Amino acid sequence: MTKYITDQALVREFNLSSVLRLIHAQPPISRAQMAGITGLNKSTISSLVDDLLTQNLILETGSNTGGGGRPATLLEMNPQVGLIIGVELGVDFVSVAVTDFLGNIIWRRREDADPTEDQDKMINQTLGIVKEAMAAGKKKNTRFLGLGLATPGTVDIKEGVLIFAPNLHWRNVPFGKIFSEQTRLRVFVENDANAAAIAEHLFGTARQCQDFIFVFAGVGIGGGLFLNGKLYRGKNGYAGEIGHSPIMAEPSQTVCHCGNRGCWETYANQYSIIQRIQARLEVKRTSIIPKLIAEHNSPLSIPIIKQAADAGDREAIDSFAEAGHAMGQGLAGLINIFNPEKIVIGGPLSIAGEYLLPAIKETVARHALPEIDQQVEVLLSPFGPDASLLGAIAIVADDILSHPSSIEGI
Repeated sequence: MTKYITDQALVREFNLSSVLRLIHAQPPISRAQMAGITGLNKSTISSLVDDLLTQNLILETGSNTGGGGRPATLLEMNPQVGLIIGVELGVDFVSVAVTDFLGNIIWRRREDADPTEDQDKMINQTLGIVKEAMAAGKKKNTRFLGLGLATPGTVDIKEGVLIFAPNLHWRNVPFGKIFSEQTRLRVFVENDANAAAIAEHLFGTARQCQDFIFVFAGVGIGGGLFLNGKLYRGKNGYAGEIGHSPIMAEPSQTVCHCGNRGCWETYANQYSIIQRIQARLEVKRTSIIPKLIAEHNSPLSIPIIKQAADAGDREAIDSFAEAGHAMGQGLAGLINIFNPEKIVIGGPLSIAGEYLLPAIKETVARHALPEIDQQVEVLLSPFGPDASLLGAIAIVADDILSHPSSIEGI
């Protein structure tokens, strides 16, 4: 009898999740439409909808009066069901945001950080910002649904532990334990590219897409792979470390943060672009970049190079193009292997997307199989540099969409 009851509960939770995800993906939607899509009978749909209304996860919003007959009540997500805190740990920054359930940002803060300093110092800096976020959120007189943390590197999502982040040189950091103890919230930890892919699937350009690859382009190159509508994690959960794939037959002299040579990201990340510019300036090529560095009184950076490119600086434009060609080489291989519907590019380098994309597309067309390449759309994420920050939000929202009943205990 106990097993039967347990099985019934699991089936109901599965059906609740299916209905909630459908409302999230295709709002506004009627009960009759959901019955037609899911194959569940109308009485079951009504019962499930009643549960979701009771939990305040969804709202009834107007009626569909088209087509004659009795108007059908329409349903959509309730963005005010609670707040979510998102934390993005970058190599040289920390970003924190508070959003509603649909990812609309109501508070945010970003601070520079020095990864060469003590690990505890950077974690304490992050916790300080999170506590400010919680104080701001409490003014909204609503509950917190959880905290999501996106970090570069390999992550044990069950334990909430960062296993290894080559670009941070951190190993075995129990982020889940640290942040749950300090905030008393449910905490979810995820690789930054995987998190960004989940955000793209929930909130972005891949909402109706079953097979796509999110490429996080910044200090490193990371990938989040959605296959058949689900994030692909691999055997141990570490799939997507695409930036450490070798793309050159003769590895360069540049040593990747992982310790190897010839890694894709060493040719296509933001450091590679900065190094190209530095090499060009050393041979005294004409460029406005030195002037911009002096005006900003800051080191050479991607925003400065982007500003130069916008002003027509040839060295900046060509350096972005070279990185785009390198990025396209790696993407062509991924396209041939996975045959995705879309390649979505986000992260810090996406601010230069208008200079990267033409070279990326040209190289993909040259190296990917024509029959596959013609079916693939390569585009920029609407979230740009905030892709992983929104990803940190999305991993909390996604857990609630998968386990709607969990909200009762929050």
